Amino acid sequence: MQINRKQAISENLLYFMVWLVIILVPVLNSKMMSELHVSLENILIAWRKIAPYLIIFLVHNSIIAPRFMLTHRYGRYVLLDLLLIIGVFWMVDLYEKHLVGVLVSPSGTDYPAEPHKASFTDLELYWNAILGFFMTGANAGIKLMYQSIRDEQEMEALKRQNLQAEMDYLKYQINPHFFMNTLNNIHALIDIDAEYAKNAVIELSKMMRYVLYDSGRERIPLEKDIQFLENYIELMRIRYTGAIDIRVRYPEPLPGGVTIPPLLLIVFVENAFKHGVSYNRPSFIHMDIEYADHQLTSTFANSRHATHRKSDAGIGLVNVRKRLELIYGPRGYTLRIDDRDPAVYTVKLVIPTFNA
Repeated sequence: MQINRKQAISENLLYFMVWLVIILVPVLNSKMMSELHVSLENILIAWRKIAPYLIIFLVHNSIIAPRFMLTHRYGRYVLLDLLLIIGVFWMVDLYEKHLVGVLVSPSGTDYPAEPHKASFTDLELYWNAILGFFMTGANAGIKLMYQSIRDEQEMEALKRQNLQAEMDYLKYQINPHFFMNTLNNIHALIDIDAEYAKNAVIELSKMMRYVLYDSGRERIPLEKDIQFLENYIELMRIRYTGAIDIRVRYPEPLPGGVTIPPLLLIVFVENAFKHGVSYNRPSFIHMDIEYADHQLTSTFANSRHATHRKSDAGIGLVNVRKRLELIYGPRGYTLRIDDRDPAVYTVKLVIPTFNA
């Protein structure tokens, strides 16, 4: 609705400016041709000749074109356009030949109507009809152009809505997957240490607060997203204690005013814990985040074990690829997965950042 209103204002403003120029031309012409004063007689004659075109335009623009041309009833449109133009100029011709004998000038003197040639519209009926068709054709072309612009803008708006809906769907598809794993962790922790389980619930509540109140935004401050990662990692530390080597490195202090899409990085951290941890073999998870030149470079490395090498990355990694393409386009980001080393699995993500 907002798009249609703006386009209608723009279209009507264009018509107003064009007709303002047409109406002022006789005034300017009379002023240039007269050294002492403006010839009001010639201006009135010119406006009388312009008036039929203005009537045709108003009827065509407000009634015929919107109701018939823009609704694709072209046969009726052409017929009504033809009847309008011929009818108006036929009435004008009758008026000038039979009803107007002598015009009275503003000065009070009489002068015959026909000798004055103050406007290019003082033509034969068929020439006026041709000019009328040209004018309504131009009006129709402009209306079709604006209609095309409105349709394109509405399609773009609909496309953005669909993309946003798809991104929301992918994002909230990640959340149940993430919480399912987290609840499994807490379930396992309850049997080991109830006090640690309470701490785990506190960490989980912090993450739920982020997901409920912050992740619904299109972009989130970088420091909040990293804080979310730290809460998740702390929850994992409670579960695994010192069994794995967890290292997290990021710039301190974090740059202010830098934003990124929410819930992108957590997928890689979660994936590292899911596939990189073994209870009976040494395991590690290393996360390195760097910021420079409006780009965020995140590297996630985890140990690989024989039981996990053939397992897929899960729905989280598949969804994050789709989200990255929707947000940045196919070439707007870099995602590299290096699994050549049988003992190490590495993911490197480079994304542009935004300013808050």
